[in-house]
Formats: sequence, structure tokens, C-alpha cells
Amino acid sequence: MGKLLASLASGIVFGIGMAVSGMTNTTRVQGFLDFFGAWDPTLAFVMGGGLLVTTLGYRFVLRNPAPLFAGSFSLPTRTDIDKPLLIGAAIFGIGWGLVGYCPGPALAGLTYGYAPTLAFIPAMILGLLLAHKITAKT
Repeated sequence: MGKLLASLASGIVFGIGMAVSGMTNTTRVQGFLDFFGAWDPTLAFVMGGGLLVTTLGYRFVLRNPAPLFAGSFSLPTRTDIDKPLLIGAAIFGIGWGLVGYCPGPALAGLTYGYAPTLAFIPAMILGLLLAHKITAKT
């Protein structure tokens, strides 16, 4: 139960952060990607802040023998860059640039009830299920 509550609390804090920073606004995100037009650097500051908090957080958290609600840390072991990673990153980046949403801010954006967001979420879930089905075959 503690793990679920911690996950919920983390998701709520993340969603609030996305809303406060304006990252649920697709125009702002697409403005960041518009280098030759009306470039909006806001996303760079949000990413920089997230990177700083994560870097410092890892230094403190990994000093513990295990997380609070798990027996051990679950850290990635692969460091190679392979074809599926590159293809997935390209699909993600293209979709993010076209729509202005990635999964976290899209879910946070549901609270606004905008029709494009309500259409994006089922398409995102369908894409995740399709990717899972395709990768399960390999």
C-alpha cells in the first residue's frame, strides 16, 4: 500500500509541476522546438531543473541500501544504443514535435478537458499496446 501511495504522491507532484511550468500547454512545447520561428526557451529551463534535481537526488538516494518500498533499487544495466532505441526515440520525438505532448504532461493535461488531449490519450495507449505487441515478438 505504501508503494502505491508513494507513486500516487509522486504523480501528483509531477502533474502539478507540469501545470505550473506550463508544460501541459502544447503551444509552449512546440515553441521550444521552433528554432527558426518564435522560439520559447521555457522547456529548456524545466529540463535543466529536472536534471539538476535528479542528479542531486540520485547522489542522496543511492546512499541507502534499498528504496523505502522495495527490496532493492531497479537501475538500468544496459548502456548500448541499439536500433530499437533509436527508432523509438525518433517516433517519440516526431510525435512530441507534431502534437506537443509526451505521456506525463498529456496525463496532467487531462485535467483541462481539452478535446485534443482527450483524443491523444487513447491514441497514446494504443501506440503503447502496439509497441508492446511488436517488441514481444522479437
